[in-house]
Amino acid sequence: MATTAKKKPAKTKTRLQPLGERIVVERVLTEDKTSGGIFLPESAKDKQSRGTVIAVGEGRLLKDGSRSPLQVQPGDEVLFTTYGPEEFKDGDQEFLLMREDDVLAILG
Repeated sequence: MATTAKKKPAKTKTRLQPLGERIVVERVLTEDKTSGGIFLPESAKDKQSRGTVIAVGEGRLLKDGSRSPLQVQPGDEVLFTTYGPEEFKDGDQEFLLMREDDVLAILG
């Protein structure tokens, strides 16, 4: 009798702590194959403007010195603008650093 072990998804960890109103997002991967069964090369794929929030900053600094809390939290799936994020790598994982203002919606 053969047993098959399920692979656990890799835990996403980053040492990066965003400042102020910035957030760290991991982009959702796109399908490599079309509905017709055609495999797409990397150059033909559009980068997704959708991802999961990994880390958040402390919030926007207000004129009175207090902080306004962010609306997004780690674990939220979000839609964001394609021109706003700064891409970076931490080890072999790619992340995006952006302002909360670049988030268009939280997917529920």
